[in-house]
Amino acid sequence: MRVVMFGYQTWGHRTLQALLDSRHEVVLAVTHPRSEHAYEKIWDDSVADLAAESGVPALLRNRPTDLVEVIRELAPDLIVANNWRTWLPAEIFDLPVHGTLNVHDSLLPAYAGFSPLIWALINGEKEVGVTAHRMNAELDAGDILVQRAVPVGPGDTATDLFFRTVDLIAPIVHDALELIDSGDAVWTPQDRSAASFFHKRAIEDSRIDWTWPAEDLERLIRAQSDPYPNAYTFCRGERLRIISAAVSQARYGGTPGRIFIREGDGVVIVAGADARNGRSPGLLVKRVRTEDGTEHAATDYFKTMGGYLTGHP
Repeated sequence: MRVVMFGYQTWGHRTLQALLDSRHEVVLAVTHPRSEHAYEKIWDDSVADLAAESGVPALLRNRPTDLVEVIRELAPDLIVANNWRTWLPAEIFDLPVHGTLNVHDSLLPAYAGFSPLIWALINGEKEVGVTAHRMNAELDAGDILVQRAVPVGPGDTATDLFFRTVDLIAPIVHDALELIDSGDAVWTPQDRSAASFFHKRAIEDSRIDWTWPAEDLERLIRAQSDPYPNAYTFCRGERLRIISAAVSQARYGGTPGRIFIREGDGVVIVAGADARNGRSPGLLVKRVRTEDGTEHAATDYFKTMGGYLTGHP
């Protein structure tokens, strides 16, 4: 088959490499210009560079609405997309005889949209995965062809889940292409009643809300571990990043955000909307990072107990 590829960052790079390693012909790669957005500077392997190294024509676009005739002239049998960040119009995604295969890093219909691994980890999902589906006019809503899952471990970070799922891209693309080319593809409609949609993450989404239960905050900190923008709070008016934490062994009562007591190798911060009843654990903060980039053990940074961590300076 003749294939046009739309993609960006490492997800797009892995997809293009999978297509190049297949028996199919890649006739064009379309990708976005590099971005200064905090999240788009992470996992930023270049689709354009890989295309150039492989002799594949590449185009940089933020929006592809001027490419209809270009793609029509190339007469692709299939478009494959992964991490394309703006809308593809129907005159493009329906142009090939086999339409457009979109590869998305969630177990659709759940976690359509952006940053699905981070949101899934924060929400305590037991597994994450990758779905290849046929693109239609709705966001990540088309019929599913191939889907694979991997488990989420109790100590996993978003980085762990990234590597575990990005390794699914090549086999999923390979299997999907073979099914489509052989005529054996079976497309399964999504259960739209189970769909959920998530927006792009921004720095504000990493701000700690101490009314969250400690279990949720511990997952947030793992989800925002390096190289992602860390979960943060404010201490005495200065931004403080929480690098590692756990759920406390004991239960603590009081006001959310209170710097309370040492426990083991960390310092307990009271957490949870119902913290006043003393029936829930706190967040055991173990390591922090100040604005100058210096990392500290929490037991060294919080030299005295008392005072509050807050959502704003």
